[in-house]
Amino acid sequence: MRVKTSITLPHELLARLDQVDGNRSAILERAAEAYLKELARQKREQRDIAIIEKHAKRLNREAADVLSYQKVW
Repeated sequence: MRVKTSITLPHELLARLDQVDGNRSAILERAAEAYLKELARQKREQRDIAIIEKHAKRLNREAADVLSYQKVW
């Protein structure tokens, strides 16, 4: 379901949007979706980094152990 809304934007920005696509609603919808998707990606990345940092010492020990078994040519 679509809901009509009203926003205020600078004239220059609207002119630039109109150059890209004459359907302002469509371009603003795509921009909002892309922005929200990026925010979600950043949140996942921050969560992953926190998990890695929490286990960094153990992971580094495991990596060093694996590397010690590699042949050096």
